[in-house]
Amino acid sequence: MTAEEHDEAEGREVAARRLASSRVLDIDSLLDDPKTRIVVCCGSGGVGKTTTAAALGLRAAERGRKVVVLTIDPARRLAQSMGIDSLDNVPRRVKGTDGAGELHAMMLDMKRTFDEVVEAHADPERAAAILANPFYQSLSAGFAGTQEYMAMEKLGQLRARDEWDLIVVDTPPSRSALDFLDAPKRLGSFLDGRLIRLLTAPAKLGGRAGMAFLNVGMSMMTGTLGKLLGGQLLKDVQTFVSAMDTTFGGFRTRADATYKLLQAPGTAFLVVAAPERDALREAAYFVERLAAESMPLVGLVLNRVHGTGAGGLSAERALDAAENLADPGIVDQGDGKAGLRNSPETYGSSQPPAPEDAAGADASDEGSPADQERSVDLLAAGLLRLHAERMHLLAREQRTRDRFTARHPEVAVVDVPALPGDVHDLTGLRDIGDRLAAGAATGRTEPS
Repeated sequence: MTAEEHDEAEGREVAARRLASSRVLDIDSLLDDPKTRIVVCCGSGGVGKTTTAAALGLRAAERGRKVVVLTIDPARRLAQSMGIDSLDNVPRRVKGTDGAGELHAMMLDMKRTFDEVVEAHADPERAAAILANPFYQSLSAGFAGTQEYMAMEKLGQLRARDEWDLIVVDTPPSRSALDFLDAPKRLGSFLDGRLIRLLTAPAKLGGRAGMAFLNVGMSMMTGTLGKLLGGQLLKDVQTFVSAMDTTFGGFRTRADATYKLLQAPGTAFLVVAAPERDALREAAYFVERLAAESMPLVGLVLNRVHGTGAGGLSAERALDAAENLADPGIVDQGDGKAGLRNSPETYGSSQPPAPEDAAGADASDEGSPADQERSVDLLAAGLLRLHAERMHLLAREQRTRDRFTARHPEVAVVDVPALPGDVHDLTGLRDIGDRLAAGAATGRTEPS
């Protein structure tokens, strides 16, 4: 087999692997299905998750659905790309969309959402006491898992209002894989834990019995907890717990209800990744965790996939050609250079041609046709080396993708080609949506 035949066979093999490596995710069918009510985009940080969520929301809206995109990402890229000065805890209508649908966007305000929960489940006097409590203020602003829990709370609120056809959720970037699924359990366990029950017991007993319990129980705990937490903090915790007692059951109940909502048929999880080893390792972890939690995974969005319009030219051939152009004494490359490269004076000689011979004229004549031709050769050599680097990148991305699909052949995948720049407006989001849909169309039309 000649080198050309080998390269052509290699190109066909790579193309065949791309087509047969996995099922293809049909984005438009997912967004158009009226039964799809929630799309959750999850994945590690830096893979384009926020942009993907926004692009999906825009595409669904322009295909006729009333959509709200909820982002938990503290970076304000979503607002900027949608032409909104800022996002907050209230859905804002996005202007400039096409079609009959509507697009709204919002950014989770963790503390405000917690305040809303308190205000909704406590009378005004008790709510005011809770909101003013120093321990509550610390808990609502930065307790581990509070952001993820409040994301679940807000999702539950949005779905309960039944105002939107589709809710797209951009989850927080997290290495610990789906913290937003774990957080309600953790916070619920905290609010229902032994310490909390012990602290609420005096308030539940009431009267002299409660005071007796408080005197005995608290005197036993104060010595230990006071040293750990500090006397004032312990008092703040006790006051907070007493005021929050009537709302504890609601936290667990709502968390369980939202968790079941995420497992329902109307919910679709999309794992977002980049064609890089670490990102796809994270994606595999997400896929396995979602399966363990019985969450409805619909597929993987593989962002920033590189391509080339010259796939028939292998990296090795490109490098060989670049070397020949950069050093014209290596091989005969054509009749146009035969006099230079195969001349009796230079052929078979270990000495490089003299400058005047190589240029075909006096070396000082910089504007001669030979110099111009030499500049073209060097430029072409540089482009060939760039092409070789791109082909090596493509091969590396394909190997990484193949490892993922071999491990998870059941996961449908859609490739999104890399953009030349960042997305900063609706036009860019629309382009991402088109690329998401085009990946599915390619998968349907190409032979397997």
